[in-house]
Amino acid sequence: MNLITSTDELLSVCRRLAAHPFVTVDTEFLRETTFWPKVCVIQLASDDEAVAVDALAEEIDLTPFFELMADPGVTKVFHAARQDIEIVWHLAQLIPAPLFDTQVAAMVCGFGDQVSYSELVQSVCKVTLDKSSRFTDWARRPLSEAQITYAIADVTYLRDIYRYLHARLERSGRLHWLADEMSTLTSPATYEQHPDNAWERLKHRARKQRDLATLMELAAWREHEAQSRDVPRSRVLKDDTLIDIALAAPRDAEALGNLRSFPRGMERSRTGVEILAAVERGLARDPKSLPRHTREQRSAGGGATVELLKVLLRQVAERHGVAAKMIATVEDLEAIAASDKADVAALTGWRRELFGQKALELKRGRLALTVENGKVATLEWREAAGEMPSQEVA
Repeated sequence: MNLITSTDELLSVCRRLAAHPFVTVDTEFLRETTFWPKVCVIQLASDDEAVAVDALAEEIDLTPFFELMADPGVTKVFHAARQDIEIVWHLAQLIPAPLFDTQVAAMVCGFGDQVSYSELVQSVCKVTLDKSSRFTDWARRPLSEAQITYAIADVTYLRDIYRYLHARLERSGRLHWLADEMSTLTSPATYEQHPDNAWERLKHRARKQRDLATLMELAAWREHEAQSRDVPRSRVLKDDTLIDIALAAPRDAEALGNLRSFPRGMERSRTGVEILAAVERGLARDPKSLPRHTREQRSAGGGATVELLKVLLRQVAERHGVAAKMIATVEDLEAIAASDKADVAALTGWRRELFGQKALELKRGRLALTVENGKVATLEWREAAGEMPSQEVA
């Protein structure tokens, strides 16, 4: 079995891997009972070898792995890199670079939104992966031969997928399209967990300024608590309960305890005291410090425009063979509907050339949508009087 369990073995393999122009990387981790991901196995491969590293082995120091991840002469190839990079960032405060994410590349090449690794293996390598070890306990030792074989397969086929996608992007002149996505993935800001921003991930019903201010303070408190205790957010307080507290804004332990979703007895604990303090901070916040535009506010006056932009986005994505999500998000469309100068990726670079400019023309009535032979088509009205419109079909 190609299992690395000591620092000396890891150092030797990382030195060999560093001699190659790229290495493929994956991790197996657990997160069910912790806030931060717990890495159990790290998989690495070059053209010459593929190994699994036992990250929980008693006699292993992962420093050689981190040094390889920081080597500027070696491209690190991941599939759906974000969680893997988060692990490296949390453990070593560094981000693997240069970076190539095959899931992002596949979106540019028309494989759809968030295509899975197994789907790419099937499509590119014509191999069906054995998924029987996918949900095994990666923290349990010893690792079985089946687990190791499964783990290593996640980086061996990735080599051929990388070559295929890289060559395809070069031929189409789209390799530079990945730049924006890779810069986001390699930015520390992507992985820094700021408690003050924790409210943004909640699907909430806060419409009033007071409700939003209280929710922001409660979410920040819970995020700090979860991080410091290294437990999932839901172990501290569930989302629905957090939102109920924000909307009710209880001022004392009795009112807090009367909430149906609140755990019985907790209102008299240290946690209850801290929750009430967070509510008071929220109620005391200056309304001017709150976000000016929520998603609901942006979409309230431009719902019809957003729907038309969604149709245009699908048409452009199908015509150019690019995943729609790669071009623009729903939030981007809402922002464009609200302002021609929206600060969104869809109005910059290649995205603007492909879609953004058309979106603005649609808003201005200079572009129309129609159906031609069962497919959505665009009609662009030119300035010359009497000239017929040009037509573009998906």
